Amino acid sequence: MRALVFTGPGRAEVLDVPAPVAGDGHVVIDVERVGVCGTDLELLGGDMSYFRTGVSAYPLRPGHEWCGVVTALGPGVDESWLGRRVTGDTMIGCGTCRRCLAGRHHVCEFRSELGIRGGMPGALAAQLAFPAAYLHALPPSIDPAAGAMVEPGGNALRCVSALELTAGERLLVLGTGTIGLLVAMFARARGISVHLLAEKADFVTLPRSLGFPDVWTRDTLPSLPWDGIVDASTGQDIPALALELIEPGRRVVYIGLAHEPSRVDTRELVLKDVTAVGILGASAGLPGAISAYADGSVDPRNLIAATVSLDGIVDVLAGRRPPGSGPKVHVDPSLEG
Repeated sequence: MRALVFTGPGRAEVLDVPAPVAGDGHVVIDVERVGVCGTDLELLGGDMSYFRTGVSAYPLRPGHEWCGVVTALGPGVDESWLGRRVTGDTMIGCGTCRRCLAGRHHVCEFRSELGIRGGMPGALAAQLAFPAAYLHALPPSIDPAAGAMVEPGGNALRCVSALELTAGERLLVLGTGTIGLLVAMFARARGISVHLLAEKADFVTLPRSLGFPDVWTRDTLPSLPWDGIVDASTGQDIPALALELIEPGRRVVYIGLAHEPSRVDTRELVLKDVTAVGILGASAGLPGAISAYADGSVDPRNLIAATVSLDGIVDVLAGRRPPGSGPKVHVDPSLEG
């Protein structure tokens, strides 16, 4: 079958690779749609810290935002999975360590991350082998485009839940990329008053077109009490800005990763009695994201700029992005050219 392979820093190729086989406890999935995100770009560029720690290595097959249909079952897998549209958890724990047994498999020391670490081939391919224990069924109301947005949606929902805000309270989202906009959507669905901070004036148009009138830049940000802040940016100075702006006694949630180390003054954290929360992975947020997409309270599909083929995504990764206003590019492996 054909699959996207990162063969080295800056090198992305579509290659013929062996088709997957459903081993014990696994299924084979015909992949319908895959999203490409900043993590994939870090992997392609060789910037990901996982290369330095040795848990990731080239060649690497990426793709962790996906959906598809189960077409083959391995031994020990419930037959009801066959023919179902599914997505799955990116974080695959060992299942036996202290963290896994406590329900924290997403931070298991020995985990694999689909298409990212541990050598587990990702979904940017015609087919995917995947452990059935980490599958999530998608209802008929969720199409492939929304299905491949469940993983980023789960991350965003975890951010909103971690804020512990109530309806009517004011949230500031720092960043207007995919995660920042999904955070805004999930927060709005809970009745939270949402404001966004865009990196540039050019970046205010899309959030406003999605029904968020309160989009600001650093120069125009009003002086308001912020009951919760989510840093979904990659700016090195933004984590400190979030701590500066947050109301005392409230919460800042960090999910964005800067390209260089960020500094936060913990004296300010203590003296303002602020709770800082880090979010890694969508695991606990996946069921809620699926429910919100299914009932229509959140619709992520307006964030998709274009859907291209496997060959087309090579061009996108090389900087030749197709026209479209959304931050997300999807891949349909069945497309030609």
